[in-house]
Order: sequence, then structure tokens, then C-alpha cells
Amino acid sequence: MRFSQRIGKTKVKDVLQIESIDLDLKNRLWNIILENFFENLSDYSSRYEESHRGEYCKIIWKEFFHNTIDTISQYDDGRVFWSGFLRFFREWYFRAEWYEIFDFIEYVAFLDQNYIHNNFTALCNTALEIEVSGYRIINSKITEITSATEIGEIENAINDVSANSVKLHLTTALNLLADRKKPDYRNSIKESISAVESYCKIITQDANATLGKALIEIEKKIELHGALKTAFSALYGYTSDASGIRHALLEDHKQITFEDAKFILVCCSAFINYLTSKNR
Repeated sequence: MRFSQRIGKTKVKDVLQIESIDLDLKNRLWNIILENFFENLSDYSSRYEESHRGEYCKIIWKEFFHNTIDTISQYDDGRVFWSGFLRFFREWYFRAEWYEIFDFIEYVAFLDQNYIHNNFTALCNTALEIEVSGYRIINSKITEITSATEIGEIENAINDVSANSVKLHLTTALNLLADRKKPDYRNSIKESISAVESYCKIITQDANATLGKALIEIEKKIELHGALKTAFSALYGYTSDASGIRHALLEDHKQITFEDAKFILVCCSAFINYLTSKNR
């Protein structure tokens, strides 16, 4: 984990790869496109018959790139010259904007889902998860799973709260969530809840208060809506449960996912922003 990430200087938007594709993700997706799409297509052809790979190169050339078929790299007999096509495609890919690459991923995902069935979507989604992208492929469409609003809540909570303890918990939660080598979703959730607990202790000026007790006092002090108090009390109860986050895990505990940890981080950030606004 880099220094800038540990101290919260790296933008949340960059950490979670929203409206961007860094080089690591770009390379992972390139390898999947090449090895699990193009190279899985048969390159056998005869003098009078195009190869399976060549047919799809022609489809992509015409339908995705909107080029005329006579300009594709080919032999004298009209068969696709694979090395020439690959050279063109590589030059385009590594100059393309992030959204153009996702356009191509969508197109290939559609072809794979409907005609080829080479597990392309699953492999791409694994790459997107490993590189902490805010997008996934669902039914051959790139779908945003982390919105700008969610990013804003996290960034506002980290930047607007003056208490260092709260900043530290939120930054740690984000870094544990976004660690590409060894993400720790369980402890990310713990840190998110701890950020709320720490902030509530500051508001109530009671360093020994539990979150439940602090929420009762906050409800009186700033007219906290009862439903919000109940919701966060229940959330705190979940993380303190014997099979939850803070205690030893049972063998039958549920697997914590990126989506779980991200949801808790966004909720806790939004709640801290709400408390900050009300407390002013």
C-alpha cells in the first residue's frame, strides 16, 4: 500500500477506478481479450475458406470499428491477415480512452454470450474485481457498481471531518477495501463502523460510550431521526455479533464481499456527513 493511500491523499475516485482504467487493469483486460477471445477462435483456414478467427475479425472490423471491409489487412485471396489486424487493434487499444475500451469489452461480451461461449465475461469481471474497478459486466453490459454519489460521500467524510481518529478509521477502511494484492473486507467493515463510533464519542464528549449509548444521546442533542438511530444500532449489533466482524469467526460464517464492505463504507461515510451537518 502506497504512502499516499495510507494517509488519504490519493483520491477515492482513483483508488476505486471510476471513469478510468489504469495500466494494470488495461493490461489484464488486453490479455483476456487476446488469450481468451481471439486465440480461442480457430485459425484454421483453406485457400477458399476463412478461419473462425478471421470471420470475427471481419465482424469487429465492420460492426465495431465501422471500417470498410476492403481496408482490413488480408491476403490476396481475401482471407484476414491476423498479424496485420492485431497490429491495428493493439495500436488502437493502447491509445483508446477508458470508455472506448469498455465499449469494446461490451461488444465482445455480447459476441461471447450469444455465439462463442468462452467464459469471457466471468474472466473480465474477475480482472475488474482484482483491480478494484467500479464497474462489472452484467448481461453483456458494463454496469457501474460504484457511483459518483457514493464516491462523494466517502471523500466528503474523509476531508470534512476534523477529528484525526475518524479520518484514520475511514482511510484505513478504504485502503483495506481497495488493496489489490490482499483486500481485507472484514476489517474494512470494522474500520467503517469504528469511524462512526469514534465520531459519536466526540459529539457526545464521552470517550467511554458505546455506539448504542452515544446514539441515544445524539438523538436528544441534534434531533436524530429515530429510524436512523435504530438502523445504525442494528448495524453495530451485526458487527458485534458472535459470528460477525469483531469477534472470533464461526466455521459457518458468511463470506464478506467487496460489495458488502463498500456498502458499509458508503453508509458510514454518509452517516458521518449527516451528523456533521446536523451538529453544525
